[in-house]
Amino acid sequence: MFNNKENKKVSEEIRDSSNNIGKGTVLEGNIEAFGNIRIEGKVIGNIKSKSKVVLGPSSHVDGNIYAQNAEIEGEVKGFVEVTELLVLKPTALVHGDILTSKLVVESGAAFNGSCKMGTPDNRSKNGTKQQETIQQNRPEPVKG
Repeated sequence: MFNNKENKKVSEEIRDSSNNIGKGTVLEGNIEAFGNIRIEGKVIGNIKSKSKVVLGPSSHVDGNIYAQNAEIEGEVKGFVEVTELLVLKPTALVHGDILTSKLVVESGAAFNGSCKMGTPDNRSKNGTKQQETIQQNRPEPVKG
């Protein structure tokens, strides 16, 4: 149906797409997207993105977050797994475990839980037991 050039263009458009959940909005259910997600409201459920998740200062997430990159300014109650870079801004508050390759914690940000960092290879070499503990204690996905 599509040739390779058209497939590549469609894939790039999907990855570059942007999804917004505005301030004052409450969404119950899981979100799964290939593109970027920006949340200013409240989400009760898990968030998965193949790109970047941005949680604004008024955001509140009750669920797990899985993303390539993430920037958190609001509150998260759940597990956060980021394959590349996680940035916790000064107003960020995370209640749960973090698993990421790179972490930036700005002054004022807080998280209550354990944190495992490094590339996937380094995580498995430098603390497999801790990694297993984090994964065993990972909360079950919220069913939406």
